[in-house]
This record gives sequence, structure tokens and C-alpha cells, in this order.
Amino acid sequence: MHLEWFDRVCGELQDSLNSMCEKYDENGRLLIERGARHPRIDFFTDSGEEDRDYFCTLFFDAPNEEFYIQSIDPYYGHVSKVVLKDIEDIIDVVHESFHHYMDDDNLTEEEIIVDETNFDELDESDEMEEDELFLEEIDVDWETPEVTAYYKEDEAQVSYQFGIAQDSGEGVIKRINRISTGDEDMVEDETIITFSKEEASTLIAMIASHMGSLNTMENHA
Repeated sequence: MHLEWFDRVCGELQDSLNSMCEKYDENGRLLIERGARHPRIDFFTDSGEEDRDYFCTLFFDAPNEEFYIQSIDPYYGHVSKVVLKDIEDIIDVVHESFHHYMDDDNLTEEEIIVDETNFDELDESDEMEEDELFLEEIDVDWETPEVTAYYKEDEAQVSYQFGIAQDSGEGVIKRINRISTGDEDMVEDETIITFSKEEASTLIAMIASHMGSLNTMENHA
């Protein structure tokens, strides 16, 4: 894999965010996962507690040498890929995600100004282009139909569907949760996660090791 661009951005990203936003400097941290099929950078808040609160994940498409984030349509459950063209796009997305997580929409002018001189050596082009985000839907080859994992008549239904993302070859799990509203309508909520082959093995092992500790859906009712 060609990770030169990934490594260069990782080397400057934390310092750049710290210098542009005092609140991020106090609370924001990042974790680099270089060995994944699509290397990624996870951003989280450091509250001094054992559990970390993640607010943004950047993925890196090594063959195309581009960073992107994943977005899920809340109504249809479609997974989309938002491509970040340059370092300014990356900074903006992480910064906005951080303030959205912190419930702070009152960004000051000083916070949103980025010192472009810090990124001259990072940008591979001689001229900085205007910020643009490209949204493309991730196509999934669904390998199974919806499989019902739980069903209670006139109350709830939980189904799962497995597929493979066409562009990356990663696994895709779609969870469909349907709950009755009492007026013969069902409210549907979809959640989608993607994972690599290595991650799939880890997930299977973790779940298998703790099956005996899990409660059934009836116990949650």
C-alpha cells in the first residue's frame, strides 16, 4: 500500500487541530490504525475516563490516495462515501464533527481560520483549490436476504442482511429494527456497519466467547 500521503497527514493533523481550536486542544485526541485494509484515524474526547467517546473516523483509500468519511442516510440506510480532497477538507470535517459532538455551534472566527502556511508541504498540488466534498453512494452486493432474528407479533421485528461493498470488498451488515406504533404502522430504523476480513474474525470470536452472558430479546421487554 502507498501510505506516504496518509503518514504525512497523520504527522501534522493533531498539531494543526490543536493550534486552530482551543477547545479541541483541551479535549480532542486521535488514534491511528495503520494496519487496517483501509487505514483510518479515529478521533475521540479524552475525559480521563476508561471509556472513550468517538466523534469522527477518517478512512484512507490507499489505491486512490484519498481520505474519506462514511455517511449513512437516516431514512434509507444507504452508506455514502464523502471524499476529502485536501488537508483543508480534512481539518474542516474533523473540526465540525468535534463541535457538533460538543453541542457547540457558536464557532468563533478565530477558531475556523486555518493557517494555510502549515499545510504547504502537505498539499500535493501547487495551488490550493476551494473546499469541495464529493458524495458517492457505496454500492453493496447483498449476499443474503433479510434474515429475521427476532419477531413479536404486532410489537417488534429485528432483521439482518449481509453484503459486500463493491469498491472495497469489506463486509456490510445492515440491521433493520421495526417497532409498532400502535396504529397499524411500523417505525423502521436501519443501522449499517462495515468491517474487514480481519475485523470479522475478531467480531466472531468475541461474540462466541460471550454468548452465554447475553440476554434474549424477551428479557429486554
